[in-house]
Amino acid sequence: MPDPAGRDASRGATLSPVVGAQLPRLIAAQICIHGCLTGLRMAAPLWALRTYDSPVVAGVLLALFAVSQVLMALPAGRYVDRHGLTRPLGISVLLACAGAVLPALHPAVLSLALGALLTGAASGLTVIALQRHIGHLARDGEDRRRLFSWLAIGPSVSNVVGPMLAGFVIDAAGFRAAFFALALLPLLAWMVAHGMAPTVARAPDTGGKRHGAWKLLRHPRFAHLLFVNWVLSSSWDVYTFMVPVIGHHHDFSASAIGTILGVFAAATAMVRVLMPWLARHLRERQVLIAALLTTALSFSIFPLMTTPWGMAACSAVLGLALGSVQPMIMSNLHQLVPPERVGEAIALRLMVINASSVVLPLILGPTGVLLGTSMLFWVVGSAAAGGAWVARRIS
Repeated sequence: MPDPAGRDASRGATLSPVVGAQLPRLIAAQICIHGCLTGLRMAAPLWALRTYDSPVVAGVLLALFAVSQVLMALPAGRYVDRHGLTRPLGISVLLACAGAVLPALHPAVLSLALGALLTGAASGLTVIALQRHIGHLARDGEDRRRLFSWLAIGPSVSNVVGPMLAGFVIDAAGFRAAFFALALLPLLAWMVAHGMAPTVARAPDTGGKRHGAWKLLRHPRFAHLLFVNWVLSSSWDVYTFMVPVIGHHHDFSASAIGTILGVFAAATAMVRVLMPWLARHLRERQVLIAALLTTALSFSIFPLMTTPWGMAACSAVLGLALGSVQPMIMSNLHQLVPPERVGEAIALRLMVINASSVVLPLILGPTGVLLGTSMLFWVVGSAAAGGAWVARRIS
């Protein structure tokens, strides 16, 4: 994390005073708002399972966290392009607080469903606003890669903070207390981020006419970037869905399966800590091609592993690959898209990957039965290898 003096320890260079002052606050705000979502995303299906013993209800609640991000992404992107950082961040805080308070006041399927939609929307709006803001603060391509590398650490931390906070409070005081505790995180985000100057680049007044976000896909390099991002995001979704399936097939214990997934998460967090240093030495395209080829190799080997240790080793390599790509994707996106439409482009990216997160869990089960788990891994690995060829044409 950059220190208060604004020095980036990854290279010993001094960040601009504005960036040095804002970056830690932006990361903290993202951790708090996304932590509210991750905590609720763990607690909501757990409440459904304990109350109704219904995996169907739990699955629907999980899907709703991504559904809202698909539905609101493009309007949110246009809104961020018009208003910058402060106003969207304030709306995100209100949405996230409401999403946690509603089930705290009256735990029920409807209140949890609304909470999932609201916190999902809050997280999506926060991501768009912060990523756009960071992109405009950067002075050049290298600076942009390093800043996005720092920002990418936030979700790794919030994936630990939110579920741990919810879990400990549930065990100590019950679900309602946990939901109230999660509602405090967005308020903390507003406290640490309030007062930062908004970015100046805004979408021009078009007299009520819209450009049409999908027209951005006419830019071939942006379309290629979006495809590569979709392949990598889908690989992540397939991995997290299929590891418990393969582990169960091999009669692994629950703790062994959890450890395998934990090794993957730790690897993604580790590489994101190292990315600010790596960004100094590597270009975006190099990282993306390496990540795609490593993903293809890991997916080709993974079904052949029959022990927890072997699967954990593959998970570590896959985590390093998939954890490295987000800063490079975002840096490339800011280079390809006009500054006044960056928020819209980020929203389009968010919509595509979240739509995949909604659809893939619904089709992976039947597809795995039809093709077999090994063949499913090999198909996705082949797609990753093809994505490496597409990535060569991005820049």
